[in-house]
Amino acid sequence: MNLLCRGRLKLLAASLTAIVLLTWLYLLAGNLENGRSLLLAPCLADSQAAQVLERAVLEARVREVEEENRQIRLQLSQSQGTAAQLAEGNYGNQQWGASADTVPEEGDNTAEEKNNHTDCPRPPTIQKCELIHVACVCAGHNASRDVVTLVKSVLFHRRNPLHFHFITDTVANRILSSLFRSWMVPSVQVSFYDADELKSEVSWIPNKHYSGIYGLMKLTLTKALPPDLNKVIVLDTDITFATDIAELWGIFRKFTDKQVIGLVENQSDWYLGNLWKNHKPWPALGRGFNTGVILLYLERLRRISWEQMWRLTAERELMSMLSTSLADQDIFNAFIKQNPVLVHQLPCFWNVQLSDHTRSEQCYTEVSDLKVIHWNSPKKLRVKNKHVEFFRNLYLTFLEYDGNLLRRELFGCPSQASPESIQLQGALEELDEDDQCYDFRRERLTVHRVHLEFLQYEYTPTEDDVTLVAQLSMDRLQMLEAICKHWEGPISLALYLSDAEAQQFLRYAQASEVLKNRKNVGYHIVYKEGQFYPVNLLRNVALKNANTPYTFLTDVDFLPMYGLYDYLRFFSLINGVRHQS
Repeated sequence: MNLLCRGRLKLLAASLTAIVLLTWLYLLAGNLENGRSLLLAPCLADSQAAQVLERAVLEARVREVEEENRQIRLQLSQSQGTAAQLAEGNYGNQQWGASADTVPEEGDNTAEEKNNHTDCPRPPTIQKCELIHVACVCAGHNASRDVVTLVKSVLFHRRNPLHFHFITDTVANRILSSLFRSWMVPSVQVSFYDADELKSEVSWIPNKHYSGIYGLMKLTLTKALPPDLNKVIVLDTDITFATDIAELWGIFRKFTDKQVIGLVENQSDWYLGNLWKNHKPWPALGRGFNTGVILLYLERLRRISWEQMWRLTAERELMSMLSTSLADQDIFNAFIKQNPVLVHQLPCFWNVQLSDHTRSEQCYTEVSDLKVIHWNSPKKLRVKNKHVEFFRNLYLTFLEYDGNLLRRELFGCPSQASPESIQLQGALEELDEDDQCYDFRRERLTVHRVHLEFLQYEYTPTEDDVTLVAQLSMDRLQMLEAICKHWEGPISLALYLSDAEAQQFLRYAQASEVLKNRKNVGYHIVYKEGQFYPVNLLRNVALKNANTPYTFLTDVDFLPMYGLYDYLRFFSLINGVRHQS
């Protein structure tokens, strides 16, 4: 192989030399022979027009020869590079040529902010299998749906193991713990922290933001998260990633010794105080910072007594401001105003904010510039933006993306399998592929993703209550309105849908006058996988999540007669009295 490369190098070098020599002789002969050019007819050589034409022809020929020379030099350099790689045994590993610890110098940050686009691939900034920690505050049914789209976008691009830390209320804990347990994504750990235990830390702060008390929870992360956790990326649930989150994690290495928080500048004029007359925002450094994406150096924050510092800041400012308008963001900005040396400003493409009156268009010039999209307007997907259609399509891509495809192993990063995974693998190995019922037995072991209470569910059962239980797929969706009209009591439904169909169902339910007003119907999504309809699994999911003493199990094709709910409740009440006596 080395001999072949050396032969090619010699041939290319000889060709280059020959072309240069022949070109020089050709041009020299054209100018000297009898004082005339060989490129023009003799009758035209002495005229002024002929001289101009001759010069143009010569220039064109020179450019042509220069282009040929450039191509040969390019081939020569490529061949030399290939030969060097073969000699060193590094061919195929060019992208990992730099050390995993290599990061741009601190001074490069300004240049990065000025020019968000580069054609050159960047070297990895973290170790290949380094664990990345991500924290989110998630409360309620709607946020539990939103965070799934965020997680999908992160999993789609990631190449590192992840550990998600969720600060949740009871509802979100129940939904997300079931979802991740059934999702079984390799190299992903999930931890939950009770938001109710943190409410006392922030409940004294008046907050006008629509996120309520949960919008202040990020202030408590140094206390909520494990004391041995040193760094974490904190994300809002309305975030969509367009790149590998490892790039963001690598920015921690750009922090100076004093910096403890990484934030992107706010892209609206909110903190400038000029949005309307008598607008008085909280104090901020310049335009202020947006807290939808935060890099928190927890170890350093604990060292400077972060909990005490943000409390003192909030108490001082609340004496004049009376309440927060943007929840934790106001307090973060007031703190940074007093301690600017503690913040590391991130390039704005790490938090492209799609809110009203935004300057987000200055953060990107091409699609490749986008890193993180933040739907931080109450209007969400209906926000006004020049490129909102593109952003909306990107969001919808992950919203409807098949989550089963994200159950992929990370190449070269061994992960510790969960007991459930080990048990499942053992059961699969015991199957006989020659068995005529192999396909059925194989699918019986399939673990389907389950998203409980996909829509708002609020119901407190009584001792004599009865829940209607049924299961269905997309082709029976039209039966739901009729069933709800005939049965006014609680309902537990298991729906067998794909990710895309689940979003169609969501739009259907939110547009239905009958369904959107019912809060006592639990819709539990069992995501499609495999070729068979898992009727028993669906029925069991619906039964398990009925929270009344009695259930009425039926097929979705059957309509209960009017008044059946009251009749069964009366019967269950009598039955309960008999048991007590």
